[in-house]
Parts: sequence; structure tokens; C-alpha cells
Amino acid sequence: MSPLDAFWHLSNLFAPAWLVAALMAAGAKLLWRRELKARRWQDLTLWGGIGGSLGVIAALLLLGRDGKMAGYGLMLLGISLPQCYLSLRPAR
Repeated sequence: MSPLDAFWHLSNLFAPAWLVAALMAAGAKLLWRRELKARRWQDLTLWGGIGGSLGVIAALLLLGRDGKMAGYGLMLLGISLPQCYLSLRPAR
């Protein structure tokens, strides 16, 4: 596998986590405008993407491969927990 192939392989592994994190952050900012007014969209996306990436890695370690429904559940849990925490914590 060439370095370019490895780059695309890893990018495609983590792309769903980052896309869902961005969509969830945008939806949260739309639905809870007053509560999340002080939060930046980029912060919600960053922490959700990191959590989703950790969920994907945990799914690979626990399940042995990518693409199982339990793995997507871990990814969603990893995305939603940091965003929930940031929405409940007061912003500085």
C-alpha cells in the first residue's frame, strides 16, 4: 500500500465521524439557539469529531473490523457525549 493509499484509507475510516459531528453540531446550534449561543460551531464539531474518532477506534479494537452496527453506535455515542457535555457546561 502506497502512502497515498494509506492516507485515503484512513481518511475514509474517519470521514463518517467528522461528517456526523459537523451535522450534529449544526443541528444543535439550530435547535438550541439560546442555550448554545456562546458556543462556537467549530468547537462542537471539533470535540464531536474527536469523540467519534475515538468511538471508531474503540469499535475496531472491540469488534475487529469496521462497518458493524455496534461500531456505528459507538461512533454516535462518542460524538454525542462531548457535545452534550459542552451544551450543559457554561461557556466562558
